Amino acid sequence: MSVASTLGENEEAFMSEKRHPNRLIHETSPYLRQHAHNPVDWYPWGEEAFERARREDKPILLSIGYSACHWCHVMERESFENEEIARLMNEHFINIKVDREERPDLDAIYMSAVQAMTGHGGWPLTVFLTPEGIPFYGGTYFPPVDRHGLPAFPRVLRAVADAYRTRRGEIEKAGRELLAHVQAMNAWRPSERELTPQVLDTAYRALIEQFDPTHGGFGRAPKFPAPMVLEFLLRVYRRTGDAYALQMVEQTLVRMARGGIYDQLGGGFHRYAVDAQWLIPHFEKMLYDNALLAHVYVIAYQLTGNAFYREIAEETLDYVRREMTGPHGGFYAAQDADSEGEEGRFYIWTPAEIRAALGEREGEIVCRYFGVTEWGNFEGKNVLSVPRDPEVIARLEGLTVSELMAIVRRARRVLYERRQQRVKPHRDEKVLAAWNGLMLRSFARAAVVLERDDYYQVARRNAEFLLTALRRDGALWHTFAEGVAKIPAYQDDYACVIDGLLALYEADFDPRWFREARALTDVMLERFWDAEQGGFFYTSAEHADVIVRVKEAFDNATPSGNSVAAEVFLRLYHLTGEAAYWERAHAILRLFAEAMQRHPYGFGRMLGALDVMLAPALEIALVGDRQAPETRAMRRLLAERYMPHAVVAFRPLDDDEAPRVIPLLRDREPLRDPEGRPASCTAYVCENFICHRPVTRPEELEDLLPPKGPATRA
Repeated sequence: MSVASTLGENEEAFMSEKRHPNRLIHETSPYLRQHAHNPVDWYPWGEEAFERARREDKPILLSIGYSACHWCHVMERESFENEEIARLMNEHFINIKVDREERPDLDAIYMSAVQAMTGHGGWPLTVFLTPEGIPFYGGTYFPPVDRHGLPAFPRVLRAVADAYRTRRGEIEKAGRELLAHVQAMNAWRPSERELTPQVLDTAYRALIEQFDPTHGGFGRAPKFPAPMVLEFLLRVYRRTGDAYALQMVEQTLVRMARGGIYDQLGGGFHRYAVDAQWLIPHFEKMLYDNALLAHVYVIAYQLTGNAFYREIAEETLDYVRREMTGPHGGFYAAQDADSEGEEGRFYIWTPAEIRAALGEREGEIVCRYFGVTEWGNFEGKNVLSVPRDPEVIARLEGLTVSELMAIVRRARRVLYERRQQRVKPHRDEKVLAAWNGLMLRSFARAAVVLERDDYYQVARRNAEFLLTALRRDGALWHTFAEGVAKIPAYQDDYACVIDGLLALYEADFDPRWFREARALTDVMLERFWDAEQGGFFYTSAEHADVIVRVKEAFDNATPSGNSVAAEVFLRLYHLTGEAAYWERAHAILRLFAEAMQRHPYGFGRMLGALDVMLAPALEIALVGDRQAPETRAMRRLLAERYMPHAVVAFRPLDDDEAPRVIPLLRDREPLRDPEGRPASCTAYVCENFICHRPVTRPEELEDLLPPKGPATRA
């Protein structure tokens, strides 16, 4: 690069920083503040922008993205930093910038509209609205010049502005039709058919058809991890003993963990792979992906005992604890795909870099292990992966497997430290309630299954943070950044936090978490439940600035709030005995039953909830001394088994509060010996509403529990 061009870039960057900031400078969202020095006259979403649009009779240009989105950054550099394009935007439109992670309700509405118009969606999302907020045209990424079959953004701006000026009637008609279409998409009707295991079996057969038997996962490139579908398949295996369900999961888990989608040095998963082999990732790292994937690796370890799954789960959770946890105990939202203006630059390597760090001999071995070549696999450099089994590499290098893995372990430490000296990707440090609830659940479950007290401490601290910083007057808030909680929470915020609190209760059996979960459930029902058709609206009446009140059903990158709530209700039903909870879960599952059967890939978590509803209930109540060896042994028996249909409650011998808070513990007294001394631990097990006699020895409890493997054999 020439000195002149370098000076030119530096001058441009300097001018961008010195340019008078627009209104986004006052926002707390890192994504919005990234655009605060654009020459575009951006508004945040709000009445000020709409009032001006109405007053000046101008259409609105709505741009939605998020901080870790690579193509959002590309469009900013190409268009929003371009003075001429910004002039067109400012002259003809009122421009609104939205962080989709702050306003997922707006994103859902306008993404549905663009998908209806174009047949596809994604981010950056570009939508043109009337001053009333009704969409009439849109797309995703637009380049600054005609490219890749996409029209140039300036050409789009001029055409839309001209149409709004000269063909207003057509614009308004198109907007009304599009709004009606979006409303119809949210007009769910309950199924008339009874919910039976046939729904689960039909979904399983459809997933077999979508499975990639060569590389694992589902479909072709780009390939997404689909952790909720994998969890459903583990439930299928647990329920039916069908070995192919487990094979699909294990093949996918191994191939992902050995692929470039997994950070081989620092742990944690990137968003998705651009290829079918899991090799080249889209490099952003999202909190929700790592929460959901850590959970599925934990329960895969619980079910199979395969230590490799434990290793990946721990490395992922350790990454989150190290890189994505704030001093307040909240979990941050994301890490960017880009650093120094280039996608993936932080993560990629050349053979020379590896040899310089490790020496010639070990460098060559490690290059072979991680598939690093002179020609590279990503823009002339290499994303690290493990393309061949360690046994093969060891044989080629004349080493034992233990010798090879010792070299690899050392190399990972050295290369990780070298990588830490690079410019890190930007981290979005806002805290989102729903995503934190997902991660809270994963840390709590891992604490129990993996016997990791440090993970429990992370989970407990996170719960304390959520219940203080993101709660006010009993209600949750959606996002927290720079010491400020804002935006009333959405329904999935409530559902995921409740789910996390119930998981934390089963980690330490502190009745406080159960009490808090029930209190938030009451608020969720009051604010979001549809009393006419059943199911939850995504927004409450407090979100008055949306044109459609949607019901989120699909389990996409994150589970829908309806899916999580359905399983939460079933767990609450078995812990409390209150039939109203079961009835709510049944109403949700009936509402989406037809869609579950047609599109099982998009309903992984909801299918799991249906599996819980249809399975024989397993209710376990323990009464005893927390520290007694018998109590510890019984808890270990429970932790070793993957029992997605079970609920567990515990009452310490001297605790009178727990039975008042958790009805499953009422009238559960310890058995006593002839001298009247209470047993160290008494276990009450009820299965499918029939109770066994209470037992006091671990081996007796084991006889009452399902086996560690599947419930039946095919």
